[in-house]
Amino acid sequence: MASVCPYGRFTHAIVRSIPECFGQQEEGGESVSVDVAKAQRQFGVLTGALRQKVGLQLIEIPPDPQLPESWRIEDTAVIQGDTALITRPFKQQRRAEAEAVRRVLNELNVTVVEMGVEEGVSGGATLEGSDVLFTGKEFFVGISKHTNHRGAEVLADTFRDFAVSTVPVFGGSRLKSICSMGGPETIIFSNTEGAKKTQRMMEQLTDHHYDILSVPEDVAANCVYVRGPAKVDYLLHPTADECPNSVSAFQKLPDYTLLPTACSEASKLGGALTSFCLLINRKPNYI
Repeated sequence: MASVCPYGRFTHAIVRSIPECFGQQEEGGESVSVDVAKAQRQFGVLTGALRQKVGLQLIEIPPDPQLPESWRIEDTAVIQGDTALITRPFKQQRRAEAEAVRRVLNELNVTVVEMGVEEGVSGGATLEGSDVLFTGKEFFVGISKHTNHRGAEVLADTFRDFAVSTVPVFGGSRLKSICSMGGPETIIFSNTEGAKKTQRMMEQLTDHHYDILSVPEDVAANCVYVRGPAKVDYLLHPTADECPNSVSAFQKLPDYTLLPTACSEASKLGGALTSFCLLINRKPNYI
């Protein structure tokens, strides 16, 4: 049966530290200059907020000097309930990132489904977690250069209790670069024309109603929402320095504990706040 636990109830966060080779990959075919030490400090602030303020149990995987993009841990798995689908990133060299994540998931007694093994899909399928938006009611899968329709089919076959809709990603490199969850019934969207086009398609495909929080800056569209154990709504969002025009939009969320969290160095590489963590609920009755 599909989980009835409201969206945002998490107990654990799996993260992976920033390696010294951070930024050595290329984004969009061009070399990008990043400050590794600054990225590591920002990662420390984010993980500190998840552990100390939100109250999640943090599981930190050490960095791997051979895997410069392994900090993008969100891409390695899609987790719902007690099932985790190990994904297949578009880049062949990124697929080794899943090994350490798989070990942690097994230790947490999560049922691990291997994409392309359990489901019998050939190597043509690609899927990255940053293209997957789970609303608590259904999945939206962004079709981008990172994720294709065959990958979306594997996800749909893995999580059969939920509707899975595919949408093209307009105005961003990944679905979560233009939208993310801002609460159990709220989706945060960039208000660029491309993002609005994707939003309209999602609204046509769903049978559910969602409140839309529109933000003027793309970077502000990616946030981490967690419903804390004391029934406190936490939202980690980019700082005022990164999205000065979106601060007022976040303040429209009533009774939220807002946690401004810098992500500027990862943003240079196409990353975002959600890139850094896999969130899991290991208490099925936690509502």
